[in-house]
Amino acid sequence: MSPEDRLVSLLSRWLAGHLDNAELRVGIGDAGRDGLSAEQAEAVDELVAAIDRNPTGRGDLERLARETLEALALG
Repeated sequence: MSPEDRLVSLLSRWLAGHLDNAELRVGIGDAGRDGLSAEQAEAVDELVAAIDRNPTGRGDLERLARETLEALALG
């Protein structure tokens, strides 16, 4: 599975409430960034930074997760 596909799956599972923030953070790290465009990698990096700043929050993270999904989908 490509990093892009892994990230989309992780974000979808997190948005559905099947993963917590820590699991999402680890999964993003495990997925890597090989093959992502600069814009996709930037969106992922923004999300990771937001998780690191607020590891238990959800509100702003949901918006960033959706924006990251959009960036991944648009390539």
